[in-house]
Amino acid sequence: MEYTESKSGLNFSRMALGCMNLPVEDEIAAEEIIEYALSQHINFFDTADLYQFGRNEETVGKILKRYQSRYNLYVGTKVGNEFDRSLQQKTGWNPGRKYIKAEIKMSLRRLGMDHIDLYQLHGGTIEDDMDDTILAFEELKSEGLIRSYGISSIRPNVIDHYYRKSNMDTLMLQLNPLDNRPEEFLEALDGITILARGPVMQGLFTDCHEYHLKEKFPDGIFNYPQEELSRIFAMLARHHDDLTALSFKYLIDKGAVIVTGVSTLEQLEKNLESLKKAAAMDENEMKTAEKLFKKERYEVHRL
Repeated sequence: MEYTESKSGLNFSRMALGCMNLPVEDEIAAEEIIEYALSQHINFFDTADLYQFGRNEETVGKILKRYQSRYNLYVGTKVGNEFDRSLQQKTGWNPGRKYIKAEIKMSLRRLGMDHIDLYQLHGGTIEDDMDDTILAFEELKSEGLIRSYGISSIRPNVIDHYYRKSNMDTLMLQLNPLDNRPEEFLEALDGITILARGPVMQGLFTDCHEYHLKEKFPDGIFNYPQEELSRIFAMLARHHDDLTALSFKYLIDKGAVIVTGVSTLEQLEKNLESLKKAAAMDENEMKTAEKLFKKERYEVHRL
């Protein structure tokens, strides 16, 4: 397993475990996944207060506490979405300092921990008082409640403000060969660790790409009609026996941490095997595959 060090000193494994889809209703199965991830040297576990309205944090924290003495691991969670646990629904958006400083206490209680390694804002708009949010994160850091902070966002204008005005450590966004929109600004984000979610693009970069294309993208996506995507992925499949490895190679070349979300142990095992294949993949092989995709850009929320 490769590792990449953030500017705050967190040494992230190349692959991280996204915990949103863990089977939290089956703690034995969830622990089996987490234990295997740790055994394969995955050291970063990403959750959020909104996932299962707090239950995800509770389950992940409970399981990881059993392994903290044996492994050097990091836990990241997110804040900003108000929710009603009894109603099981999101109720609002609140990136304010007062809310963040109150909500971290709830996350720490659910996780059963005394600090959070990475605390991320779970979204954000240009209308937010972003300086107020930054102040909250800086205060939490000085109080020892968090080690670092970042944002999860796909809005260039929001990303730009946090990059210029804060000591953000990480940026989480969707990134893969098809959704390559972040490429237009990634190189400018000097010193920021990229956490890439959605590496398989809702199943398109898997053996079941035709099924997922028909079920999830009936009208295509970005500037691609469905028929064009079908041709592209059919061509990729003829030349590559593992489309997941292809996407992982793309992300490795970008220096990103690959946040893989799984719901079964089998999925995690397959992703780790794909990671090994990606590490051994020829650079020219990836460049040839990349040429099949258009260079996309974000059309809204621009500077």
